[in-house]
Amino acid sequence: MVKNGKADTSAKHVKKILVTQPKPESDKSPYYELSRKYSLELDFHPFIRLEGIPGKEFRKQKIEIQNYTGVIFTSRNAIDHFFRTCEELKVSVSQDTKYFCITEAVALYLQKFILYRKRKVFYGADGSNKSLFDVINKHKSNEKFLYVCSENQQDNEIVNWLKNNNCEFVLGFMYRTRSNDVKILLEQKEYDVICFFTPSGVKSLFDNLPKYRQNGTVIGAFGSNTMRAVEDAGLKLEIKAPQPQTPSMVAALEQFILSIKKK
Repeated sequence: MVKNGKADTSAKHVKKILVTQPKPESDKSPYYELSRKYSLELDFHPFIRLEGIPGKEFRKQKIEIQNYTGVIFTSRNAIDHFFRTCEELKVSVSQDTKYFCITEAVALYLQKFILYRKRKVFYGADGSNKSLFDVINKHKSNEKFLYVCSENQQDNEIVNWLKNNNCEFVLGFMYRTRSNDVKILLEQKEYDVICFFTPSGVKSLFDNLPKYRQNGTVIGAFGSNTMRAVEDAGLKLEIKAPQPQTPSMVAALEQFILSIKKK
């Protein structure tokens, strides 16, 4: 339920948490361990869904995938849709193709599709756009980049950096993001914490509730782009991941809960 001027819950307690992602498949998920440890009520409900752009539609972008020597990925979803598109178009990706990923976790996901070699897979040191730029900067003079992204959610900071640093690149739209209907969920249940993982998730919140007011709900965000989207939406951001001491959202939640108990 949307709160109406209630006192800031962050100063009191955290019991009900909404994670805007699908429910974990494994009972051993660290989210469940966190729930048991602190007697939390966790709800999982994805705020967005992704739709792949069919290969035939992608062709209209007039992009010859095999002409690009470096591919930029900011999510596992981008990897899925890149290789799906290649398969649909019967494009054979060169073994010499280099991959530039926002985090190590995204880079390691490539093992699902390619023989992983460090000499051709690169990732940012801390998950920030800046660390990704540092990696790309070392290769920009020799590569033609394909930035795989959503039709309606590419990262403008990355696009602007590529432009301003004279990189040869193109945006490859291989999927699109849609907001899920979560209005009833948000109106009927009151959460102490809502955790976001993509800028699209933040957009979905306001697509469902255009007049949403935070009113003491603690907001968490994973990834620099999501953090920026939360703040750009005028929301107060209190839980941030990844950070040096909190590499995951679970770790960030636990740190926040412990900080409250100390008060």
